Amino acid sequence: MRPLDGVLVADFSRVLAGPLATMTLADLGATVVKVERPGTGDDTRRWGPPWTDRSSTYFAGLNRGKHSVALDLDDPADRAAAVELVRRADVLVQNFRPGVLARCGLDAESALELNPRLVYTSVSGFGASADLPGYDFVVQAAGGLMSVTGAADGEPTKAGVALVDVLTGKDALIGILAALRQRESTGRGQHVEVNLMSSLLAGLVNQASAYLATGAAPARMGNRHPSIAPYETLRCADGPLAVAVGNDAQFRRFAAALDRPALADDPRFAANADRVAHRDALVALLEDALAARRADAWEPVLHAAGIACARVNDVGAAVRYAEDLGLDPVLDLGPDHPGQIRPPVTFSATPAGTALPPPGLDEHGDRVRAWLRGPAVPFPEGEA
Repeated sequence: MRPLDGVLVADFSRVLAGPLATMTLADLGATVVKVERPGTGDDTRRWGPPWTDRSSTYFAGLNRGKHSVALDLDDPADRAAAVELVRRADVLVQNFRPGVLARCGLDAESALELNPRLVYTSVSGFGASADLPGYDFVVQAAGGLMSVTGAADGEPTKAGVALVDVLTGKDALIGILAALRQRESTGRGQHVEVNLMSSLLAGLVNQASAYLATGAAPARMGNRHPSIAPYETLRCADGPLAVAVGNDAQFRRFAAALDRPALADDPRFAANADRVAHRDALVALLEDALAARRADAWEPVLHAAGIACARVNDVGAAVRYAEDLGLDPVLDLGPDHPGQIRPPVTFSATPAGTALPPPGLDEHGDRVRAWLRGPAVPFPEGEA
C-alpha cells in the first residue's frame, strides 16, 4: 500500500500550484479526479511548445496519476455530477477566483455543509480578500523575489522556473496533510487556504528576516550571498564553478586545496564576517588561483577537501548528474509517454510514484460519470 491509498481528491485546480499539490497526492497513493472545462481543459494543455503527443510538456509535468473528466459547471447534469464528486471526496483543491464556485454551490461553506469530512483547499494569488489574478511571474515581482534576483547592475529578474507556484503547491500539500491528520481526531474537515504572495514572503527566509530586523531592503547581488563568503560562482580556466564555503574551518581547507594556505591567516579573510567585508579582494585572489585549471578538474580536488562545489549544469546535465549519483531521477511511464521526474520523497516501507500517465482531456469521463451515478464505492481505477 502507498501512504494515501483510499483518499479521494476532487481536483478543480489548473495551471501549476494546485495541480502540483494534487499530483503529489496521486504520487502518494490518492485517487485524483481532475475536473476540466469541456473542449479546452486545463490552460496548460495549450502552453507550448514543447509538446508531447497528447498535450504540452508543461501539462504533462504536473498531471500524472490523475483521471480526467470534463464537466460544464453551468450545465445542470454536469453540475450535479460535480456536487456528487465533492460529496464523496476527502480532499478538494480549487483555484477559481472568488465567487465562481459559489454560483454552483461548491464554495467552501457549501461544500463543507454537504460533506463535513472534506478538506477544502483554496489556492489564490493574493488571498481571498483580494480579488486579483495571480500568476507566478507577477507575484515574483510584487513579492520582492525579482528585486533580489539578477546582477547587481542589471534589471530585476525572475527565477528560471515558476518557483512561487512550486512553493505554494507544496504549502498546500502541507496544509492538506495536516488537515487530514486532524480529521482523524475530530472526524471533521476544514478549509485550508494558501496564496502565492504569502508563500513567497515565507520563502524569502533570510532576506525577509534581514529586512524586518534592519528596515533596509536587500539588493540584488548576482550569485553572491549577502551573509557568507565565498558562496558564489568563481571563474576557473574555462568557466564558472559554484563554491559554497559555510564556515571558517571549511575556508582553511579550501585555501589549502587551492595551494593558497596563507589566505586563511590573512586578517581580511580569517573569519566569515571579514571575508564578506573584503569579498572583492578575496574573489580576485581565489579566481587567480582557480585560473590554473578547468572547473571539471577543480571539482574532484575540492570535493576531496570537503568543499561543496559544482559546475553550472544545464537541465540535461543535471539529470545525468543525478543518475550518476544513483538518485534514479526519471520515472518511466511507458513507451508512449516521455519520462517524468521522479517524486523526490522516498519511504522505507511504502512506495511512492504512479504508473498512470497524464490524462487526455475527458479520457476517463465515461467511467467517472458512471461511477458518480452509482453507489458511493471506491473509484474503479483498474477497469478498462
